[in-house]
Amino acid sequence: MCVGLNSSRAECPAQADKLPHNRGMPELPDIAAYIAALEPRVIGQPLERVRLQSAFLLRTAQPAVRDVEGRTVREVRRIGKRIAIGFENDLWLALHLMIAGRLHWRPPEAKLAGRNNLAAFDFPGGSLVLTEAGTKRRASLHILSGEEGLRSVDPGGMETITADLDSFRAALTLENRTLKRALTDPRVVSGIGNAYSDEILHAAQLSPITLTRKLEPREWERLFEATRDTLAVWVDRLCTEARIHFPEKVTAFRKDMAVHGRYGEPCPRCGEKIQRIRYADNETNYCARCQTGGKILADRSLSRLLGSDWPRTLEEIETLKRR
Repeated sequence: MCVGLNSSRAECPAQADKLPHNRGMPELPDIAAYIAALEPRVIGQPLERVRLQSAFLLRTAQPAVRDVEGRTVREVRRIGKRIAIGFENDLWLALHLMIAGRLHWRPPEAKLAGRNNLAAFDFPGGSLVLTEAGTKRRASLHILSGEEGLRSVDPGGMETITADLDSFRAALTLENRTLKRALTDPRVVSGIGNAYSDEILHAAQLSPITLTRKLEPREWERLFEATRDTLAVWVDRLCTEARIHFPEKVTAFRKDMAVHGRYGEPCPRCGEKIQRIRYADNETNYCARCQTGGKILADRSLSRLLGSDWPRTLEEIETLKRR
């Protein structure tokens, strides 16, 4: 049996590379960076042509693609985790990149060679190319009319940057859920996913499995401040970079993150090794000493495998290491 408590990669060799550590769905700071890079390139410019290589990408029939061709871009906006490009005739292109979709700025009329190139949006100064790694085609393009059309693809989550503490708490306690689930539900909070929820909860020193209706007033204040501050810091950092260079390598795993993607590495606050809970295609990272009072949260697959041998605390992990 391979427990791998000293490993920073995985518990067993067969599980080592199931999670795509160079991917992850772009979240609010990443979408903000794309918008910062796109605005000076496309606003005031006509969309000359849309080239679609994937039949699965376009999810709407009307308005048609030809209705936006030749039209001038007036605005680029974020709708949840979507990038919406607005045109002079009040039509919008709404792109959802999902987990493996990425945008690239290439020379005008760039060729779409290779199966990962799904679409190109040709402007006078260059082509915005959409790629999607892997074999699953999850990225989507909607062509929508007016504000009503945009609302049809908006999950409705609150914008934490403009929310106040009372509305933040009310939204997250509408259902009694874990903090991790509440923060990553797009109907509750806009734009936060797996990566930044880990960072927020570490900053707030709260467990990802704490139920929303169990939080004390001071804990709500910490969570609210950590959410706003974490997002603001990363939006500022990524947008500053995007205004210099187009963000070609967007990833959910950034070296300056405190816990996300840093399993087995030292916590920047206390020095204890970062722990994780693994799921089918993602993971939750946390510091047991800072967030859970030293308790190790059960990993579904391994806790079933190890049963009563599953270590419950940091002290039990240290005991296993010495055996």
